[in-house]
Order: sequence, then C-alpha cells, then structure tokens
Amino acid sequence: MGDLIVVGLGPGDASLLTVDARDTIAAAPEVWLRTARHPTVAGLPAGPRYESFDDVYEREPSFDAVYETIVARVLALAARPEGVVYAVPGHPLFGEATVRSLLLRAPESGVTMSIIAGVSFVDTIATALGLDPLNDGLLILDALSLDGRRSLVPERPTIVAQVYDRRAASQAKLALLNAYPPEHPVRIVRGAGTGTGGIIETTLAQLDHEDAFDHLATLYLPPVALTENVRSFEGLRAVVAQLRSPDAGCPWDLEQTHETLKRYLIEEAYEALDALDSGEPHKLAEELGDLLMQVVLQAQVAEDGDEFVIEDVIASITAKLVRRHPHVFGDVQVEGSADVLRNWDALKKEERGDAPLLDAVPKAMPALAQAQSVQSRASKAGLGPVLVTPDAVTQLLRDLTSSTNATTAAHLGDLLFGIVALARDRGLDAEESLRVAVRRFRDEVGAAERAAIDGSP
Repeated sequence: MGDLIVVGLGPGDASLLTVDARDTIAAAPEVWLRTARHPTVAGLPAGPRYESFDDVYEREPSFDAVYETIVARVLALAARPEGVVYAVPGHPLFGEATVRSLLLRAPESGVTMSIIAGVSFVDTIATALGLDPLNDGLLILDALSLDGRRSLVPERPTIVAQVYDRRAASQAKLALLNAYPPEHPVRIVRGAGTGTGGIIETTLAQLDHEDAFDHLATLYLPPVALTENVRSFEGLRAVVAQLRSPDAGCPWDLEQTHETLKRYLIEEAYEALDALDSGEPHKLAEELGDLLMQVVLQAQVAEDGDEFVIEDVIASITAKLVRRHPHVFGDVQVEGSADVLRNWDALKKEERGDAPLLDAVPKAMPALAQAQSVQSRASKAGLGPVLVTPDAVTQLLRDLTSSTNATTAAHLGDLLFGIVALARDRGLDAEESLRVAVRRFRDEVGAAERAAIDGSP
C-alpha cells in the first residue's frame, strides 16, 4: 500500500510555490493535478509526468459527482505500491472538497495521507484588499454552499470564494440578498496572486451583470453598519442598545424599567395572536417583530442594570430545549408524540424538584387560560378536578338563578372552572374556543353597525 501526498500549488504565480511543494513535485515520477486549468501549472518543475482530472469535469453532471469521482480515483492511485502525489490549487485545506473527503476516507482505505501546505487564496485576497483577517474578523464562505439565512454575518467583512461563473454569481447574489441591501458594494477580486489580477467595483444588485467570473474569482463584501443591518438579530440588538444609550439615546426608552414595560409585553403578545388569527403572514411577521423587540428591550434594561445579558436568555432556552429533547440530542428512543410529552413532563418534574406543583403557572395569565394550565398540571399528577357533567352544569345554573349576589360570583367561578374541565376532557381548548366565539360576535356586531350606516334592513 502506497502513500497519498497532497500538495498545495498556491494561488497561481509559480514564484509563490513553496520550496517543500516544489521539491516534492520535482522528486515524483508522476503528479496528478485536480485541474490543469491553474496558472501555476505552467511553471511546475520539469521531469514528472503530469496528469489531470479535467476529463471528469467535462463528463460528470455536478460538482458533487466530479469530486466523488476524483476522490475514488485518487484513492485507487494511492493504493499502488508507489502511491501518488495529488496537487490542488491554493492550500489543500482551504475550500478543497476533494481533500476534505480524502481526509475522511483515506484511513478507511488504509492509505497514509500527508499534506504539504501552499499559499492560500485568503493570503492573496487579504493582500489585494489590504485586510487583516484576524483583526478585521474576516468571514470566509464558499459560493457552492452559501446559506443566505445561517452562514452570513453582514456586520463582518466577508469573502465568498469559488464564484466560478455568472450562474454561480447569480446564486450567490440571491443568497446574499437575504442579509444585504441590493445597493451594498461588492468587489470582484480576479486572479489574486497570479500577477495579472484586478478588482472590479459593483453592487450586489448588479453582481451577475458583470462578465468577470472564472475559477479564480472571489467576492468581497465590506461590513454593514450594525444599525443598518436590519435583517439580523445583532442589528436589532444594536438599535435597541442605541435607544438606551445615555449619550445618544431616546428619552422615553431610557426611562423604561422592567415594570413599566410589562404591559407592552402583554399587549404585543396579544397582537401577535390577532395576527396569527388573521391568516396574513406579513402581519404575523410584523407583530412577532414587535414581540421580539420587547424581549430584546427587557434584556437591554437588564444589561444596563448588570442583571443579565441577552446571551443568558438565549443560553437558558437553548439548554432547556436540548435537555428536554433527549430523543433528538441524546440516545432516548420514542415511538411518537405521546412518548415525547411523557418525557417532557418527567423532565420538568425533575427540574422542579420540591417546588409546589402549580408554582410554574403564572398568576398573571388570563383566568380561563390559567384554569386550563393548572388543571392540566394537576391532572398529570393525579390531582385533577372532578369532571363536571352536563347534569352538574344544569344544577350550577339553577344555583346561579336562586343565589344571592353575595354567592353568585363563587357559583359562576365554579361553573366556568367546570366548563374548562369539560372542554379538556373533550380535547378542546377552552381559551381558544372562547376567543373564536368572541371574534364571531365582534364580526356580527360590526356587520350590524355597517348595515345600520348603509341603511340596510
């Protein structure tokens, strides 16, 4: 069994080929190139026989298929007694899908693999743009696996590599528009490190209108100011922090406390419910934004008072979700949602310890919803209320009509509490049922008002 030596060819100028890489290539009888379409190839040492996998690119329908074929062929070559030297552009560990796959599969195939570093495209891009990757917090992304919702951090300077052609530029543009405004400046860096490169200035909206893309093209996006970064959580946090800034903030926001903000938290939650009922996604998105702002504002008030920070809020719920989903993040097996709920309740009980059963039900909840919650928790502990039967409801109604005002409230409360228990027994949500009834009544009253104004009978 031979060895696999992976050599980095650098960014394109043969003078940037490292001494170790040049010596390794010169000593090899045969060198396999991932592609011969790289400027460094023309300056490689004479002597070895050079082969390439360019035929694979022409034959296979996708990059995934290309890389899979190349990896299989490299491993077969490495299995020979003489092994193989495999040369790739740039640095072998920077954006080289075949090398990532080989690192995983070589041990399984009994192949000993070593890597000889090369100058990476990041080095040459940083030089061309005058960037300090560490100090500037440079984010490096691959156009072939760009995720516009998760991978982007617009407040950091970003380079997007492997923008092979205009189609790749169009796909990158669509992903980037999830986080950047259309007018955001973009620099297309061409052939950095080849001695013949250049930089084209454009905007994100015009990106795929440029005829400037090949296998040596990279995009650079300067950072977006936090307060202009309206599509990110960090942007929202920065805006709220500025509103609370003693020097340049808003007087009203500066006056707010946890107590003064309580009513807004409740109002925004109910407005989000109304938007949910409306069935209009854009309204729901807007109202959830208002609700999120209340969470961030409460956290900012806490941070200003040295109580906690928003990361504590996020850590609390993230840890809880992981802890309460051992069937997803652990090795617990479940058969369905009923098992999930049983596990959830058991974990909550374990977390609660000796605390009273109903302490976790907020007393500020609306009475009907609170009745549902306390009944549900008590029922799971075998302490639920006795189910109110239709006959019992009838008797309660008789009691209501014959009771004095002093006892009516108590009877009415018992009746409502019993109706909640009856709804739960039928698998119904009493709070939601009442909300639907109220909404229907509001519609009827509104229709009657409009009819009266229009003079309709």
